[in-house]
Amino acid sequence: MKTICNLNLVWLCLLLSSVSIFASDKKARSTEIVIENAEMRLVLGANGRAISLKHKPTGQECLEKGTSSSVFAITEYRPYDNELFLTYPAKSRTFAADSIRREGNELKVGFEQIAYTATIALNITDDYIGFSLKNLDYQIEAFGVKRRTEIDEFTLLQLPVKKRKYFGEWLNVVWDEQVAVNVLATDPYAKIDAFQNKKHYLLYAGMEHKVKLMGVGAALITTSKDRLLDRIDRLEKDYRLPSGVESRRNEAYKYSYYELRNVITATIDEHIAYAKQGGFRTMVIYYPDFAKSMGHFPWRPEYPNGMADLQTITRKIKEAGMIPGFHIHYNKAAKDDPYVSPVPDGRLNLIRLFTLADSVDVQATTIPVEENPEGCTKEEGRRFLKIGNELVTYRDYTTTPPYRFTGCRRGELGSKIKTVEKGFKFGLLDIDDWPLFARFDQNTGIQQEVAERIGKIYAEAGFQFVYFDGAEDVHPPFWNTVSTSQLKVYNCLKPAPLFSEGALKSHFGWHILSRANAFDLFRPEVIRQATQKYPMAEARYIAQDFTSINFGWNDYLAPTEKSTGMQPDMYEYICSRGAAWDCPIALMGKLDQLKAHPRTSDNMEVIRNWEEARIQNFFSQKQKEELKSPNQEHILMKSENGNFELIPYRQANIASHSADIRAFIFRKEGKTWVVYWHVRGEGALRLPVAATKIRMFEKPGKEAKIQQEAKNQSIVPVDNRRYLVFDLPEKQAAEILSKAELFQK
Repeated sequence: MKTICNLNLVWLCLLLSSVSIFASDKKARSTEIVIENAEMRLVLGANGRAISLKHKPTGQECLEKGTSSSVFAITEYRPYDNELFLTYPAKSRTFAADSIRREGNELKVGFEQIAYTATIALNITDDYIGFSLKNLDYQIEAFGVKRRTEIDEFTLLQLPVKKRKYFGEWLNVVWDEQVAVNVLATDPYAKIDAFQNKKHYLLYAGMEHKVKLMGVGAALITTSKDRLLDRIDRLEKDYRLPSGVESRRNEAYKYSYYELRNVITATIDEHIAYAKQGGFRTMVIYYPDFAKSMGHFPWRPEYPNGMADLQTITRKIKEAGMIPGFHIHYNKAAKDDPYVSPVPDGRLNLIRLFTLADSVDVQATTIPVEENPEGCTKEEGRRFLKIGNELVTYRDYTTTPPYRFTGCRRGELGSKIKTVEKGFKFGLLDIDDWPLFARFDQNTGIQQEVAERIGKIYAEAGFQFVYFDGAEDVHPPFWNTVSTSQLKVYNCLKPAPLFSEGALKSHFGWHILSRANAFDLFRPEVIRQATQKYPMAEARYIAQDFTSINFGWNDYLAPTEKSTGMQPDMYEYICSRGAAWDCPIALMGKLDQLKAHPRTSDNMEVIRNWEEARIQNFFSQKQKEELKSPNQEHILMKSENGNFELIPYRQANIASHSADIRAFIFRKEGKTWVVYWHVRGEGALRLPVAATKIRMFEKPGKEAKIQQEAKNQSIVPVDNRRYLVFDLPEKQAAEILSKAELFQK
């Protein structure tokens, strides 16, 4: 009987325990906040932590469990509450959310230690869920010394997203072939970032008070990889953002461009002829060709009719079946522009501020200051002080009292020298790195003023795409000013650019710079190494952001005594590596070099073949993967029927490593082929092989006659690209090439 009673007691305890656990679980679920749409289900705890994010179609959990980060938070650069700053040290402090409740499509969020309640508005659609800061309430306690304290940063959304195969840092998306999780800004004022941990990325959206807090928004997208761009496209339309997705899907997105250099109305026809040889479908005009300075864009004397001359050039480009684009600077003014000289505009950016320690007269060459100038630039061309409307350069400065700038030259760039009284505030002018320009203060109206001027030129000339050069020339916070300066210009470009590129990108710029960037020019002698180190590395990286880059800019240089110049194999390498990631190229069109280069027709043929094949989507995914190899090079051959064939090849030793001839060897249809040409001009090649053992083709399908010199010697011309076909193994053919002799006829 005792045993039965004990068993009953055990069962009763178990039953009560189960009821307790069930009740506890039910209570926990009742305090959960569920935010969902057709594709995702986000669950937040009432304590401010994220519990779950599920992709509904696959049932996959997207959040890493066991992390401690709150979804929302407030950051102060030091504690501002009286009792808190008495308690804690003067350093940045983050106050995590410790309570959340939902009221309709709003979240009410409380925070530990500080008396703020944030109201976060939800915008729930089938494509995304939007979050925006609607209100901040502050409750002042009835005791202590209290006031409404400052907020320096606000965390609007923060989720520990499990790592997947890919992470697009620019777009802020974690994805694989099945699922993509994206936290992105819905305006240029949201600061987007991600913090890598062992098993997850902490995807972050927040704001800085110095930029903007109220009304700033971000969105969460959880979808399949194949639908991600559709979801972003809907978001762009709903929030009236630049059409980054639409641009990436535009046919012109694939097109390489020919960038004009020193173009005028008298030379545009020649440029167009060369561009057509290269198969280019877009052409870029760089503003210094027609404008004397960046800022006000006064016309150069080579454009006596001003806009009418520029319109003649763009009209001819369009009539040739090409799209004209505009290469601009936009966030700074040239030193010789009216914004800088002779009266510097008050809206130019100042990096440092100083106070005159004593008055200075018009003869003074030393500027005494109260503050320590240590850290001010000493770079040549950048040492400018703006004292009222006077520009002063300095040679050096002291870093111990008395502080002063020394070796000063007054009235620089035509500015007027003036006596200045003690206590006057002035600054270090923000000169760019070249150093040719003065940067704008992005907190003033000067950027909008210049944007409207650029927009007028763009519209009247009929440009259709743009390169935002010098995008790095803004002041902090860079995550904001890089994009907002571009956005002001973009919004003035009517119609909107088909695509855009730029020198620097921040998160919001994904919608603007749909084709990312190009690189500056590399010398022929290092073009392969540079392509591997920079464009190839970036293409692999930026592809994770569903974006192409430009495998340019590529110089056009004729050979000299010291350089081979740019040769067909170099363009073959650049174009082929670009094709691996569906990327276009850009060529700098310099008429003097195009005319001087003996292999221009060959160079242009190479570029044209790759351009045509890439636009036609000729390359299979398997071939693209092969092209991603930095070491295995390829030739793209075009048959007499217009069919393309991609073949691996390697450089061969020809004529005892002669610097005047280049040759590449490959196997095709059971035979050994060699493509060869003269680097600098023309000559002849004596081959130790009977003419019956080889064939020569001007182009595939167009055979040419070989001269038989002796029983086992043949002579072939060396100038333009030709093909030799050996009915021999590759090793034997390579040995013949190495023993060949290059000579002048």
